[in-house]
Amino acid sequence: MKRIEKIYEYICEQSNEYTLEQLLGEAGVDAAAISERLGILRNNVSMELNVLFKMGRIIKIKGRPVLYFDKETLERLCGKKLGPEPVEVSSLKELLDENEDVFLEKNPFKHLIGVNGSLKGQVEQAKAAILYPPNGLHTLIVGQTGVGKTLFVNMMYNYGKFCERLKENAPFKIFNCADYYNNPQLLVSHIFGHVKGAFTGADADKKGMVEEANGGILFLDEIHRLPPEGQEMIFYFMDTGTYNRLGETDRKRRARVLIIGATTEEHTSSLIKTFIRRIPIVITIPPLQERPIREQVDILKFLLTNEAHRVNKPIRITSEAVKALIASVSFGNIGQLKSNIQLVCAKAFVNGINKNYIEIDFKSLPEHFKSGLLTLGARRQEMLELDKHIEEEIIVSHQEYKVLVEDDPYEPPFNLYKIIEGKAAMLKAEGVQDELIQNFIMADINLHIKSFYNKFNTHLSTRQRILKIVDRKLLELAEEIQQLAKQRLKRDYQDRFLYALSLHLSALLRRLESNQTLQYTNVVSAVRDYPDEYQLALEIKALIEDNYHVAIPKEELEYFTLLLSSVHEVDQSGQIFIIVAMHGNSTASSMVNVVQKLLGYDNMVAVDMPLEVSPKDILDKIIQSVQEINHGIKGILLLVDMGSLTNFEDAIMEKCRVKVRTLDMVSTPLLLEAARKVNEFGQDLDDIYTALQNFQGYGSRQRKRSYENEGVILTICASGEGTAIKLKELVEDILGNMVDDPIEVIPLSSKNIKENAEKIQQKHKILASVGIVNPGIDAPFVPLETLINSRGEKILKNIIRNNFSVVEKKQNVVVKNLSEDSLKQFLTYLNPAKIISVLEEFISVLKKSLKREFTNTMEIKLMIHCGCALERMVIQDGLIYKGDKGRINPAYVQGIKRSAQVFKDTIGIELTEDEILYIAEML
Repeated sequence: MKRIEKIYEYICEQSNEYTLEQLLGEAGVDAAAISERLGILRNNVSMELNVLFKMGRIIKIKGRPVLYFDKETLERLCGKKLGPEPVEVSSLKELLDENEDVFLEKNPFKHLIGVNGSLKGQVEQAKAAILYPPNGLHTLIVGQTGVGKTLFVNMMYNYGKFCERLKENAPFKIFNCADYYNNPQLLVSHIFGHVKGAFTGADADKKGMVEEANGGILFLDEIHRLPPEGQEMIFYFMDTGTYNRLGETDRKRRARVLIIGATTEEHTSSLIKTFIRRIPIVITIPPLQERPIREQVDILKFLLTNEAHRVNKPIRITSEAVKALIASVSFGNIGQLKSNIQLVCAKAFVNGINKNYIEIDFKSLPEHFKSGLLTLGARRQEMLELDKHIEEEIIVSHQEYKVLVEDDPYEPPFNLYKIIEGKAAMLKAEGVQDELIQNFIMADINLHIKSFYNKFNTHLSTRQRILKIVDRKLLELAEEIQQLAKQRLKRDYQDRFLYALSLHLSALLRRLESNQTLQYTNVVSAVRDYPDEYQLALEIKALIEDNYHVAIPKEELEYFTLLLSSVHEVDQSGQIFIIVAMHGNSTASSMVNVVQKLLGYDNMVAVDMPLEVSPKDILDKIIQSVQEINHGIKGILLLVDMGSLTNFEDAIMEKCRVKVRTLDMVSTPLLLEAARKVNEFGQDLDDIYTALQNFQGYGSRQRKRSYENEGVILTICASGEGTAIKLKELVEDILGNMVDDPIEVIPLSSKNIKENAEKIQQKHKILASVGIVNPGIDAPFVPLETLINSRGEKILKNIIRNNFSVVEKKQNVVVKNLSEDSLKQFLTYLNPAKIISVLEEFISVLKKSLKREFTNTMEIKLMIHCGCALERMVIQDGLIYKGDKGRINPAYVQGIKRSAQVFKDTIGIELTEDEILYIAEML
């Protein structure tokens, strides 16, 4: 590199370190510093600086010493062009061209929390994307749900207007690709428009978002939901600036649009490579917990200011409440924090509706928010850091409110406080007591906020299901390992991995605690075959030992290695669609209509074929049906009646790029069986195709076959031990609750699973497999996560019903087993195995008494709580109810008393009035 370029490169590096605010002070680099840093003689440095200045590449700032600053960097920071001629000033302030305070105040990024901290680099990327000549750079924003991607894109748009790269009235269009991802044709139509007659229902020409965004920005949220054909149309538009509406053949339309996409997914895996190459700038927004503590506190204060503005009152909040709220955010980032703050402020407003301020302290927080502080207590460094940035009490004024973005989609379309005041006034007029008013209103507010934010949160149900089985600390460790595995191995480990790891860790720690001998399968080859996974297994072992202060046997390294290598995530979002094509004016429609009414499934399409229609027209009609549904689907099962229809498979796959399998001689029983398998068993297309080839209908001949001593079920985990054994026990209990004859359950390692399963198939009929990985055999596969949630027993029952006579028993085995496992940890004097049947009887009587059904979750809660209550009665240490008894529904109290007679009659234990009130409060 030439000397002059070295000097210029160094000036650019130093100039890039400055923010807009810092330009108001002393900014730039002098000749002496350059000479010392680069080892070039001072005279030579001065000579080259003069050349760069005359070329108009650097700005000279007069003074002692003379300072130099890169012109392009200054233009980017202040958002204006300075021209090609040399620029010499006494201070960079002169170039702001107006009062610096006003200038900085107008900068849209001015009030973004983290602009000079964790988001400094991201803001610089955003400015470069907007300012890059001639029309900016297309950009992708990556980050988890709730990190602020939409806010960031809005600020980019406002910055474009601020630096006059966009006109003041430039359009800013937002389109969420997830809204239409199941219908790619409609999705592409919304983006590019369509002409009349382009598809069924296209009654007139329609503009698309690209046309409406001409001269401005098009923000494609959840861009990973774009189908491949949509991505291809977008990147062609990026390359040429031309496009066509759906239904047009020539790309004659032109538009100048800056495209900004946002995704929660790893963009290299969710977007096609040709699309990624056309997005030169990728900006990653970090999750809330990875941002500095100072910024987390500032974000919390900003959100509190929003609430103070809405209610037009200041808010006082204690330091302990601040810590608990920050720690309460486990997965939803700023979006979850916002929801939590709104709930807390609404509750505080109800409690002090006539006060001139809102007061929030630790005692007033909901219990699940308080537990956040306990979690934070284990992270001492974060606690110490928080103490540096918060006072004993924080007061937020309603007058400090600043609007960062208009029309925020994460902003509820209702004013909580007006709802509260209106309902409170109405209930007051009816003579309702203050405490009851508070209870009614908070239940209503919870419903409003949760229903609004649920659409942004899909992760909660997964956590709740796992937390039924393992404790929170263990789940958080498993999640930490999951993230570590994603980063190290560049794979997408999702729910199935989390389930398998959580179950295994729970079983492992319990065995270590009870000093049980651990038996391991010989899996030494795993260490040799998977060196990267083995190195990560070493880190996992250290993490567990640090968190639980136990010595993990070295054999566990082999298990972790196998688990990391064998759990390959399968895209669960897609479905297999069934297309029924039959000769006749309405034959296919009638058959599909019957099956849909019987089963309620909608992933079936009927294609009726009048006899006079040619085979080519029939093929075109089937292809059109496939194209209308072809996004995010795993494959097409084509069911036909006869003739040329059986030969269409290859043509459809070539035209539509989707896997197709064809079965002829379709009948209503065959369609029923196909629909049932597609919607309940989680098999792939080939599994279903093979099974249906051997389908003989639902008649008595099929029932005469006996599978006694022949049918088996496989449970699969990484090693064949641990989780597989636990699953074996759970499946055996479920089966025992369904059939009188025993069905053998065989635990298997995921290593060489297909070969081992095929050996078993030579001697037995494999009815199903359950676990962390699909063995790919001709049998239904039930993923671990499906078995654990409420659908698990139903799916197994459907599988068994096809081969055995199923005994309908009402006992819920999953509830029983999980409750009994939990009670083993809590009870000292009572035997969980003995009292579990009494608790089941209590639940059964309680349901009849109250005339209501309970969810699995509620049944587990009741059984654990009542089991502990019975033990408290034995040791005479019952709870004292401190709540308001007037709030409790008297009918519930009487129903529980009647049901609790079961305890007195069977084991001679009587619950106290206070314990009964606590159970009533749970309900």
